[in-house]
Amino acid sequence: MSTNSQSTGARLSGKTAIVTGAARGQGASHAGRLAAEGARVLACDVLDDLGEAEAAGLRKAGLDVTYLHLDVISPGGWARAVAVARDRFGRLDVLVNNAGIIHVNPLLDERVEDWNATLAVNTTGPLLGIQAAVPLMRESGGGSIVNVSSVFGIVGAVGYVAYCASKAALVALTKTAALELAADGIRVNAICPGGVSTPMNEHEKEGGIVPQTPMGRRAHVREISGTVAYLASDDSSFTTGTEMVIDGGFLAH
Repeated sequence: MSTNSQSTGARLSGKTAIVTGAARGQGASHAGRLAAEGARVLACDVLDDLGEAEAAGLRKAGLDVTYLHLDVISPGGWARAVAVARDRFGRLDVLVNNAGIIHVNPLLDERVEDWNATLAVNTTGPLLGIQAAVPLMRESGGGSIVNVSSVFGIVGAVGYVAYCASKAALVALTKTAALELAADGIRVNAICPGGVSTPMNEHEKEGGIVPQTPMGRRAHVREISGTVAYLASDDSSFTTGTEMVIDGGFLAH
């Protein structure tokens, strides 16, 4: 079970949330934090063993979290996830499009297969999720959609052409969705994390964008989850169509 979520109350009591990429890392932290805030969470991923174990650990801690297999590039998978939310809880209030992949290759060496695969998960997946979730959110009286982009959806990064393009497209998708869904009471926002500590890099003192980050470190996943919880809650009721940067000052240069 992730130990990176922490509760500051029950701002999401009575709400139902779907979180993708929730088997580990940021997604697991987001699922745990939303549940700690009172939400009933469907934690979705393709890493079934890890996802089941994470959800079981959160339930043991008294949180309402159910694991569900979901390939975010599958329209049928999305239909099933929303159907589970409808059948089990009768509503859907929050969607966190967190699932993503990173692909590294120089611009001139980029292969169309890798480009397409990266955009499929990072951009098309959230599009399919929004399309699937909105009808039930409308029935529920509105909701909040949080798309997990990146600081590299705002600025470029050498070797990350597909990743940067996919995350920039996600910011544009966020703004368009916010405009189109505002009348339904559905808010759509993006978060743009900088470097985030994961099991693979949390013991490294340097590397990645840390040397260019004024705070001199990566974020802990719980520091990202706090912003997700804020955007999911009614505390952000007048916030839509924006990208919230969580980067330790990286973009302040």
